[in-house]
Amino acid sequence: MSERVVELEVLRYNPETDSEPRFQRYSISCPEEWVVLDALNHVKETVDPTLSYRWSCHMAVCGSCGMMINGEPKLACKAFLRNYEGVIRVEPLAHFPIERDLVTVPDDFIAKLTRVKPWLMPKEPKAIEAGEYRQTPAQLKRYKQFTLCINCMLCYAACPEYGLIPKFIGPAAISLAHRYNQDSRDGGREVRQEEIAATEGVWECSFTGACSEVCPEHVDPAAALQQVKIRSTIDWYAEHLMPWLKK
Repeated sequence: MSERVVELEVLRYNPETDSEPRFQRYSISCPEEWVVLDALNHVKETVDPTLSYRWSCHMAVCGSCGMMINGEPKLACKAFLRNYEGVIRVEPLAHFPIERDLVTVPDDFIAKLTRVKPWLMPKEPKAIEAGEYRQTPAQLKRYKQFTLCINCMLCYAACPEYGLIPKFIGPAAISLAHRYNQDSRDGGREVRQEEIAATEGVWECSFTGACSEVCPEHVDPAAALQQVKIRSTIDWYAEHLMPWLKK
């Protein structure tokens, strides 16, 4: 297993003791097969135990190791060292407050996720004894892609609108709302529309597509947002030009 010396430039910040963030350089010998998360773990275990960051599964499933790696939102467990040359700069996700070092505060995202009610609201509630809600393969296909979100928040770090307009609900929350709106078993679309079709909702999206470019699970949130815009436009025309359809 070949090794090379890797230079990591890691943002450090402790709000209790530091007036502002700073970068700290670490030089470590690493196998080429390692990912950035492995390198960070090596630093913490053998060089600097004070380094703080989040991670859990090391399998691109939990979404907790999202970071800015050379300026791009990435999962540290999917960023292979062999794909980088020179100094690798590691920073916390953009557009979120820093709790400490590479750890960000996700409170805003969690609050927005709660607002869009990303859970199933049965269209026809029934007792457990009545059996499961069945779907055809075609009905499942309509929303399956949008179920793959792991809440890593990379799309928020990449989204220029969220950076400029913090009130924007954002790509992941709107995509998850759309996932349930597309579900044939769900009846909660009107409730969710109050949030996702509002001024701070989908209409703040300028469709740069950056959210889909950085998504590690290929959810394609940009597509979800455009589909929400189309459905919301149809709603507006139906309400203002064909009100009898609401009756």
